[in-house]
This record gives sequence, structure tokens and C-alpha cells, in this order.
Amino acid sequence: MTMARPTRYGRRGVTAAAALLLAPGSPARAEPIAVTFDDLPVAGPSGPIGNSRTLTQHLLAGLRRQHIPAIGFVNEVQLEGPERAQRIALLADWLDAGMTLGNHGYSHLSFTVTPTEAYIADAARGERVTRPLMAARGLIEHFYRHPYLETGTTVDARSRFEAWLAAHGYRVAPVTMENSDWRFAARYDEALARHDPAEAKRIAAAYLSFTGRAVAWYRAAALDLLGRRPALILLLHANRLNAASIDALARVLRHHQLRFVTLDAALTDPAYAIADTYTGPNGDQWLTRWALTLRRPLPWSTLPAVPDWIAAPRRSAPQRDQTAHRSG
Repeated sequence: MTMARPTRYGRRGVTAAAALLLAPGSPARAEPIAVTFDDLPVAGPSGPIGNSRTLTQHLLAGLRRQHIPAIGFVNEVQLEGPERAQRIALLADWLDAGMTLGNHGYSHLSFTVTPTEAYIADAARGERVTRPLMAARGLIEHFYRHPYLETGTTVDARSRFEAWLAAHGYRVAPVTMENSDWRFAARYDEALARHDPAEAKRIAAAYLSFTGRAVAWYRAAALDLLGRRPALILLLHANRLNAASIDALARVLRHHQLRFVTLDAALTDPAYAIADTYTGPNGDQWLTRWALTLRRPLPWSTLPAVPDWIAAPRRSAPQRDQTAHRSG
């Protein structure tokens, strides 16, 4: 899923919960936001384990300074190799910092192209380290986030996987706001690799500016769709750009009258009771899914576009880098 791709609207019934949300006279409420990070321990190129440790320390320190109760979604394939113990320690650092963790599949498979049984097996493999790590601290791993936000191409595939989730105590972790951070992070990493701090600084500034515009769009789109401001769930990635920018990013979010809550708290908003019955190849965030259910359009024509100099692939960049860390 990318910010710029609109979607079509099928025939979906309006649920009773959705009708209540759209009733006139609904009281105004504060606008909480849950901040979530995908692809732990580290998204993108990490290099030596020391780099991953530094990234994690900077990111977690910023989250604590800003009082952001974040959750990180883990791809346990990243734990494999000779530095396994050190990489597991990075996950422990998240928990020891007061954050929580969730399952993002073992190897970040696409549900669109993966047979259901293989996808279920990958999800099961993705909890072998994280779930015991949390249990040792009295915590329960109970959120699953679909890689690429792909929830199944058929009713059968979707229902079979959701049955597995329910049987294993998982709840799906939705997304209702994203800022294409992975695109900016790729350029940021390239600048750091070239030892070009001035360019890295320029990219970080562009990222924060774009985030402000994206936040404004998602808030307005949610208000237009639901007739009120729901709790939002922001998708980010555990990358060097966010580790370096977390304080400034928090200021951007607060500037837009957002306050930080846990994912559990955000999901108490009645909006998340709106039926999501989409099946298909797209990895869509939940405003799009709600729009399908409610048969209402989203204002795609006003959606901010990632600057061309960020979005365009560099000639030297391998093609896989353009897709490996798209949203989710």
C-alpha cells in the first residue's frame, strides 16, 4: 500500500456501528493516536550489530522522552545468524523501555501471493521468540499486523487466517495513517552511506514537512468520512530516519492536536467496530476499508504526493529496495 493509490468502492452494507458513528449530534472528542513501528528489530540496511543497537537506543530514548507508548511489530527472520543473541536483546530493549511488541510474520510474506497454509505457518513461526520474551515479563503478545497490510484475496483465505489468529489470541492491528516514511528512509540511508550529512539533513527536513501535510490529510479525511475525529493509528518503521527524527516527529503530531495513547486504547474507539470485509490484492489502510463499507469516497485528489526527488529510484539502487519496505 502506498499513499498515492486510490481504490474503488464495492457494494458494502453500512453496519449498525457505522450508522451510529454517522448520526448527527455525536459529541466531539479528543483525537488520540497510537504510534506503531513495523519490521523490528530494524527496518532497512542495518550493517554491524552495533549500528542496530545505536538505532534502537536512539529511537527508544526518543519515545520515552516524548512519552509515546509505542508498539513494534517483529519479523523474527531478522534474528537469524551469528548475532542472534544480540538481536534478541534489541527486542528485550523495547520491552524494558516500556514498549510492547507484536507479530509481523516471520519473514514478511505477502498474503496476496502466498498460499494460506504457508502464510499461517509463517505467522506461527513469527512468535517463537517474541511471545516467550513477553511472557517472561508478564506480557501477552496479542497483536498481529499483516505485512503490506494484505489481508487476503478471497473470503476463504481471509476467514481461515482470521480463525487462526483468534485461536492463538491475536487481534489484527489496523493502520489509519501513514507518511511514506520508508521512501524517505531509503534516501536518508543512501545519503549516510555516501557520507553526505547535508543531504541527510535535507531529506529529514523534507520528511517532517511531508508528514505534517499527510497528517492534516488523514485527519480531514477521517472527519469527512465519519463525521467526527476517531482515534488514529500511525504506521512507521524502525529505521535510522525515525530514530534521528523522533523528537521532531512528535512535535509535528502534537502540532496537529494529537495525543499519544497505546494501540489497545486507540482500538476502543467505535470506528474500529466498522466491518472490514475487503478481499483482494491491495494492501489498504483502514480509512479505505471503512470507505468501502460505508460506500463513501475519500478525497484522493487532495492527497499529498511524495516529492519526486524522494520517490524516484536512484539508478544505482537495486530494484528490490523500491518494494521491500513499502507500507506495512
